[in-house]
Amino acid sequence: QVQLLESGGGLVQAGGSLTLSCAASGRTFTRYASGWFRQASGKEREFVAAITGSDDSTDYTESVKGRFTISRDDAKNTVNLQMKNLKPEDTAVYYCAADLQGYFSVSRYRQEYDYWGQGTQVTVSS
Repeated sequence: QVQLLESGGGLVQAGGSLTLSCAASGRTFTRYASGWFRQASGKEREFVAAITGSDDSTDYTESVKGRFTISRDDAKNTVNLQMKNLKPEDTAVYYCAADLQGYFSVSRYRQEYDYWGQGTQVTVSS
């Protein structure tokens, strides 16, 4: 069993930065792949970024490449999402997720993820 808790969301102006954190309990993040997804109002939940459990390889959706960075902090047992140059279209509820079957690779499909946090709101004003 894994429990995930996101934090760090908030209101920021366009061009600003935020760092989201996802704290895990039950199992360490280093043993499986982890990802961040987001869901804007009235839209489907979409993949944002993911990191492997093996060597910290990463994957990003095209719209956030060069602006977002996913990383893990083994000492704190967290997976973080650093977001820079935020745009109004980044406004959404952000969810972290754990794929207990993933280790050497990551998935962009939410169906592959076993556990989810409750989400944290990110609002970017223009």
